[in-house]
Amino acid sequence: MLTLWGKQRSFCDTLSRRDFLRVGALGFGGLTLPDLYRLRAQEPARAEREQKAIIMIGLPGGPSQFEMYDLKPDAPEGIRGEFKPIQTNVPGMAISELFPLQAQIADQLAIVRGVNFYFDDAHSQQLIYTGYGRPDNVGAPIPGRMRRPAFGSVFSRLRGSSTAEGMPSYVSMIRSTAEGNGDGENPAYAGAAHRAFCYDGPILKNLQPTKDVSLERLADRKELLRGFDTLQRDIDVRGQIAGMDAHAARAFDLLTSPKVRQAFDVSKEPESVRAKYGKIANKGEAGSVDPDKLLMARRLVEAGVSVVTLQVGGWDDHGSAKEGGIFNNLRKRLPVLDRALYGLLTDLKERGLDKHVTVLMWGEMGRTPKINNAPGRDHWADSGFAFFAGGAGMPMGQVIGETDARGERAKGKRYTVQNVLATVYNVLGIDPASTIPDHTGRPQYLLDEREPITELV
Repeated sequence: MLTLWGKQRSFCDTLSRRDFLRVGALGFGGLTLPDLYRLRAQEPARAEREQKAIIMIGLPGGPSQFEMYDLKPDAPEGIRGEFKPIQTNVPGMAISELFPLQAQIADQLAIVRGVNFYFDDAHSQQLIYTGYGRPDNVGAPIPGRMRRPAFGSVFSRLRGSSTAEGMPSYVSMIRSTAEGNGDGENPAYAGAAHRAFCYDGPILKNLQPTKDVSLERLADRKELLRGFDTLQRDIDVRGQIAGMDAHAARAFDLLTSPKVRQAFDVSKEPESVRAKYGKIANKGEAGSVDPDKLLMARRLVEAGVSVVTLQVGGWDDHGSAKEGGIFNNLRKRLPVLDRALYGLLTDLKERGLDKHVTVLMWGEMGRTPKINNAPGRDHWADSGFAFFAGGAGMPMGQVIGETDARGERAKGKRYTVQNVLATVYNVLGIDPASTIPDHTGRPQYLLDEREPITELV
């Protein structure tokens, strides 16, 4: 068996890097390469440039809406924060004074205020990728009850797992959730073949054969595998073996396609482009924002990836005297985020990608109206925000929804996490009322609340 990566490290499907690219894995389960390519040929055809894409930027921990996009300058002391709102190039839209660059391009943004996140006091990453909470959180309004597939896995299942050039259609930069070390981006009953291809710097740096294995020899091994069919597949009820085969086939594509390998290499970007996004501040500090992740996301959608997920920073700002409290933390992080977002959105627009790419940024909850003594803000699920940009045909330059004077809850119509994800499915050309059969064969709706955000469709 030929191993292409030598170091032992867990990859996205929980196989080790050593096991993942053993050439013999392509024959594992008796599904030979011709079988895989026949299956791939049966996937729905996609027009590369017409295909819409989404970049989802997660702000883990729960970002404070009061310091970012829903400031309350007239609220009593103890609720209003230290930052002032500034006007943008959209009349009536005000955002944080630490977002001056976004204020210049607010006509490319849509801010949804008062989003309800269902769960209080729970960091459920699964919530923003599936619309459902953890299966063990049965007391919540919309619990998982069962593990649900991440929206990227749904896209892969319904629209195809890879592009014509071999680029995965769904790429995650969030290794801890995509590989199952948490409650985030699990494919569940969408199938193991539709797990996110997980971006990880050290892994992608090694995305090449070892020195003694040329691409020609690799092709020889691939031809050799056509004759292998050694393992009974009738016990593979959930398709796990076929899923591993599909991942292994995709690894061959990655190894043999220069275009794919280059898409993952941020160093290929001119310094002038990288400078647009800014530089990481306080590198190594917990919660620091890395602009290179946003640049990588742009490279991936430009190369044909339809779903890209990433996380930046750390936003669980309960505050502490040691860290200087929430306001000192945000004074360091928000300007870096501002420049990175400005760089991403202007870059997409200059390349004409804004017509095809939507950017969604949010966290798994908001923060409390009341400022605690640390000073900081605690968990608050009743009201947070969702940030849309680019649009891919959606009307931008608007604020959607309103919260009450204290910022506790939405006034009037209330949108939920599932409404946000229904909007995402709509962007990607998927009917939110679609179903996928679970492991028992019973059809499961993608969402229970299937209405997209009216103002965006």
